Amino acid sequence: MKAVVLAAGEGTRMRPLTADRPKPMLPVAGKPLLEHVLDACQPVVDGVVLVTGYRADAVEDHFGDEHDGLALTYVTQEEQLGTAHAFGRAAPYVDEPFLALNGDVLVEPALLESLAAADGAAMTVQHVDAPEHYGVVATDGDRVTGIVEKPDDPPSSLANLGIYAFPPELFEHIEAVELSPRGEYEVTDAIQSYVDAGGRLVPVEHDGVWLDVGRPWELLAANEHLLAGLERGIEGTVEEGATLEGPVAVEPGARVRSGAYLEGPVLVQSGADVGPNAYVRGATVVGPDVRVGNAVEVKNSILMADTHVAHLSYVGDSVLGRAVNFGAGTNVANLRHDDGNVRMMVKGDLVDTGRRKLGVVAADGVKTGIDTSINAGVKLGPGARTTPNETVLKDRDGR
Repeated sequence: MKAVVLAAGEGTRMRPLTADRPKPMLPVAGKPLLEHVLDACQPVVDGVVLVTGYRADAVEDHFGDEHDGLALTYVTQEEQLGTAHAFGRAAPYVDEPFLALNGDVLVEPALLESLAAADGAAMTVQHVDAPEHYGVVATDGDRVTGIVEKPDDPPSSLANLGIYAFPPELFEHIEAVELSPRGEYEVTDAIQSYVDAGGRLVPVEHDGVWLDVGRPWELLAANEHLLAGLERGIEGTVEEGATLEGPVAVEPGARVRSGAYLEGPVLVQSGADVGPNAYVRGATVVGPDVRVGNAVEVKNSILMADTHVAHLSYVGDSVLGRAVNFGAGTNVANLRHDDGNVRMMVKGDLVDTGRRKLGVVAADGVKTGIDTSINAGVKLGPGARTTPNETVLKDRDGR
């Protein structure tokens, strides 16, 4: 059995973190989202077709021709014209039942095993409290009869999770799909055509983990979930006088200096340098070659490769991209005074994140001057700059 995994889109709702990489290559728990997806596929399939597009070289350069013994084939979607169009690019490479899923959705291997066991024709569904906000699946016994997008009168409480096992015949229906009202070729239309023609598709109910990582704060949710399973392991250098509590992993080549206090789950990746006298806690990843300076506190955050948080700074519930440099005394606010949920701008709309605590999202190459203060929910674009003693209350574009 093969898998077709979509990794072609930019992920506009994830901006500014996707300015320099496709969304599936954003790191969570120490490796790209897409790598977690391939790990879940590995026990179930013998090959993966990766549909790439936006900054495709980032995917191919990272993975090459195989992942953990899993053969990888690449096909390019030159224009992002919808999910049916994307899956259709894989047709020349697949002549057997296949799993179909996105490269930015975290799933459990057991779910993919259940799909694979369903005779190659199944879709994942989950009972939800407000089905009118989802694509809703209609069933007749153990057969799927249709999918309705965000209906006023839902035919069931089963939401479509967008993870499928398809027979190769589905490609014929994909080829015949017409543009939807929103101007895309939708795989759900191909599914409807398939079941209308008598094709058998069974619903596989799932009540476990399913994380659609589409917006910046959802990276933190995914990181929290994955690091909950972190095992303690000290392979790097931990100086005398440092304290490591709970599940803390220090990779080879990393260093934790005297006086540092790490309270897991915390992952310190290769080449990172923490302390002295730093406090790192929550579900935090200190990425490759990151420097966390003297008397810095980092809480529940993702610090990507080559980033530097200088002394006397605080970073909480935040995502810092590659090669970010926070000047000494940079402090991030992560809580509203009225205790309401933090809101963040997404594609021009101010969105309730559902999180009481959320700090800054800083794209690659951001630099702050000393004693910068950054308000909760602020986004800083690629290469954005602040001046010494500046207070940043609104999003700031970069280059």
